[in-house]
Amino acid sequence: MKRLLCLVPMAAALLPLAVTAVPEGPAYPSLAWTARETANHAKVLEAPTEQVTNPAFMARLITQSGLNTTSLLLRDLADPSWVLAYTPAQASAADALRGPGPNPVLVALDQIAALIRQDPANAIYLPLGIPVALPLCSSYASQCAGDPYRWPSVDPFYRREAEVEPVVFYDDGCARLSGRVWKPRGLAPGQRVPGVVIENGSIQAPETAYWWMAQALVRAGYMVLTFDPRGQGRSDFATPSLQQGTNINPSVFWTGLVNAIDFLRSRPAKPYPHERSCAGTYPTRTAAINPFHASLDLNRLGIVGHSLGAVGVSVVQGYGAPGADPWPGRLDSRNPVDVAVAWDGLISPADGTPGGAGGALFDRLPELLTRPVIDQLITRDEPRWAPRVPTMGQSSEYGIVALPLLSPPDPDGHLTGFAAWKAAGVPSYELTIRGSTHFEWSLIPTFPTSSWCPDTTGGRCRGGWGRPMAEHYTLAWLDRWLKRSGEAGHADADARLLDDAKWRARTSFHFRSARSFTTRRGAEQTCGDIRAGC
Repeated sequence: MKRLLCLVPMAAALLPLAVTAVPEGPAYPSLAWTARETANHAKVLEAPTEQVTNPAFMARLITQSGLNTTSLLLRDLADPSWVLAYTPAQASAADALRGPGPNPVLVALDQIAALIRQDPANAIYLPLGIPVALPLCSSYASQCAGDPYRWPSVDPFYRREAEVEPVVFYDDGCARLSGRVWKPRGLAPGQRVPGVVIENGSIQAPETAYWWMAQALVRAGYMVLTFDPRGQGRSDFATPSLQQGTNINPSVFWTGLVNAIDFLRSRPAKPYPHERSCAGTYPTRTAAINPFHASLDLNRLGIVGHSLGAVGVSVVQGYGAPGADPWPGRLDSRNPVDVAVAWDGLISPADGTPGGAGGALFDRLPELLTRPVIDQLITRDEPRWAPRVPTMGQSSEYGIVALPLLSPPDPDGHLTGFAAWKAAGVPSYELTIRGSTHFEWSLIPTFPTSSWCPDTTGGRCRGGWGRPMAEHYTLAWLDRWLKRSGEAGHADADARLLDDAKWRARTSFHFRSARSFTTRRGAEQTCGDIRAGC
């Protein structure tokens, strides 16, 4: 969401490194510059093209969409208190399952596929879910299914590698949050592993879109909590008092992340506090403790977020820093976060947070919502925070609109967060993936992104461009700050973070990537332009 939030760039004086490298490639303006940009921008159509031209992928997506819509219907039949979370489209889909006739979800999926087959560029213009106050993806169907090969119905990962427990827990406003706790199978009695909370982006970005990273983390020896924030996916879109979620109230992306951290760290000695304060709000069975609490190392915690979730990560890691607000969680006296990764994108304290008092976001709400109504439905806060823990940012070249660049951008345009961390003396890393869009980190079928499922042999998505790079660096950064000697990923974490030979070609030539951290051996690794060479 970085390009939509009117973020204020940091002063140039904060930029930590003088970069004198000549801009890469042909001069602008020239036919050669335009040809290079055209070829680079073509990468945003790789994923939708490979998906809609692969019958196996589309068949798997259609099958999983039907299963997911059925599971939503069964949940809501068993607990009708969820029905208020329906959008009209989801209600129609559920009605279709009760009687004869085609399922509208599957019909819509076929229509989308047909449009993209006619012209792959149509993927750029697909609607992004404007009714922001509703949980667009509660069905987990169609594009909301994420990678269709990562579901328990077909993926042996759930039998062989992981234990995954669905949970529902209350946020601090008594909205129900739907999520899952993941842990590696076969842990020894008493063995404890570090934990990671993954926070979604907004609108059409349910937790299913991020299971690729949850699986990678479990394989690497982490416990993971994925969840739908208020207003997203299968969580409530509002509290019982009608406090909103998602874009209409972006504060849920930092308040809800704190709630999720508290839930992951809950255990019999310290139950989840909002279970007690919200008890009886709904008849839904909710969780009072992390079901895998006995395997969690409470001394090691990372957070990862995308889009508005990245804004949440930026804020939450910084509670408790000098001059910042104190840690607002209920189970710990201080901020337990040790490391963070922000996917498109990391912000600095100078950028502000969307949704603060007088924020421009509210000035653009529909006129039918009067100011008194908005004030009643939206939590307005402007938290104070600062760079506190090692944080990696990963950014896209083409953002949400996914349109080509018509002129060279500011090459340091993605380094504002990095600059803030560097100025504060806190380790940081910023990468911009070449040919990427905002959706590289949320695997939404048919959305414009670089390749993420070019090969489905063996019944899973293999290969790709942006996702493997994002996974590599996210894991390496978390391993660098969370893993201990003798654990998988500890010994080579620094080497993976410095593997420029393998990944440099996938970094942007429009926007500089940079790093500033110290290896475990004490070597300073400071570089202002990774692609140009360090």
